[in-house]
Amino acid sequence: MKLNRLTTMVIVAMVLGVVVGYACHAWAPTPEAAKEIAGYFGLLTDIFLRMIKMIIAPLVFATLAAGMASMGDSRTVGRIGTRAVAWFMGASLISLALGLVIANVTQPGSGLTIPLPEVGASTQLKTGALNLRDFIAQVFPKSIVESMANNAILQILVFSLFFGLALGHLHNQAARTLVATLDEVVHVMLKVTDYVMRFAPVGVFGAVAGAITTQGLGMLGVFGRFMLSFYLALAALWVVLIFAGYIVLGRDVFRLLKLIRTPMLIGFSTASSESVYPKLMEQLEKFGIKPKVTGFVLPLGYSFNLDGSMIYTTFAAIFIAQAYGIDMPLSAQITMLLVLMVSSKGIAGVPRASLVVVAAVLPMFHLPEAGVLLILGIDHFLDMGRTLTNVMGNAIATAVVAKWEGAVDPVPDALAEREEMIPAPGDDEAAQPAAQPAA
Repeated sequence: MKLNRLTTMVIVAMVLGVVVGYACHAWAPTPEAAKEIAGYFGLLTDIFLRMIKMIIAPLVFATLAAGMASMGDSRTVGRIGTRAVAWFMGASLISLALGLVIANVTQPGSGLTIPLPEVGASTQLKTGALNLRDFIAQVFPKSIVESMANNAILQILVFSLFFGLALGHLHNQAARTLVATLDEVVHVMLKVTDYVMRFAPVGVFGAVAGAITTQGLGMLGVFGRFMLSFYLALAALWVVLIFAGYIVLGRDVFRLLKLIRTPMLIGFSTASSESVYPKLMEQLEKFGIKPKVTGFVLPLGYSFNLDGSMIYTTFAAIFIAQAYGIDMPLSAQITMLLVLMVSSKGIAGVPRASLVVVAAVLPMFHLPEAGVLLILGIDHFLDMGRTLTNVMGNAIATAVVAKWEGAVDPVPDALAEREEMIPAPGDDEAAQPAAQPAA
């Protein structure tokens, strides 16, 4: 399969990151020195993520507000939202069940040969952040400026819904001009995304090199069985998601996967879903999905459709039970699945969200919260797989809802095959004369 230039550069950056990170880990005289070196690599990733985050708020607002204004009525919004949430709930339930089943089959926690953390050891995770009452209150913004400053996607979504619906009920020239302006803002922000994505290989290199410098490759050997089992569970989930997408989209699901391979790869290497939001939105538009659906379903999915994180919560909980030799009957496992189904929604903004959910739920079933310390050291490598899965799941969910809504425009084969390339400096200016229509 022919790879575009950005994808190739990201793969090269990942390989270089592994090599350089391994060398730095081996040569660092102390763990503290390795951590200091990793901090410099982390600066590269931090700069890239900061540039991505500066795009997200205006892009979400402009896309969703313009889309809501064009819908014209709240019934359409309700229908799209209901279909999206139905898909999210089904995908989450399947993800949790797969994690539970595969953890029971592969038994990754049985026979560990490493010392287990003391049962009373502190995890330093803020499980108090997992609070349904506080989450519901935080959904509604008290200041849109503050929400945009904090990149609170769910709060921006709520404000944009009200703003867009109000704008759609105004039929004067000023309102039409504002809608046209918002449409142009979307195109400008996607162009900014193209510029920022040129820095993606550098950010990827920093993320991988930093993680390997700190942790080394030895941790992968110690927890090889656990990681292999977890990625097997993720692979099973990928098959289920693609098959579900195929039922609705047909063979177009494979064209979708081809278009989003670069966002998935960047998400995998940086372990950050935010790092690919603007690029993912751009690729979904290239797939033919109308912006009004993408602008609504995608940010909603970023809070409620974390398929990779879902499968991890049940898998990690069963792993910890096995590691400590605690037998969990099937009834307790099913109850835990249902508890995780409810408690894991809307925790996208919580640091180490998946681990926080696991740590909060473990005591309910008499499992040691300290077991989370077992997997903290390799959590970055697990988060890479979770993020890739979250990106894939949200792309397929958005495409499916758009298909149900009849909001997928036919795309010519030539456009479908055309991948985003990184233009060389000056290419934009050089291409402008050729883009003008002939006189």
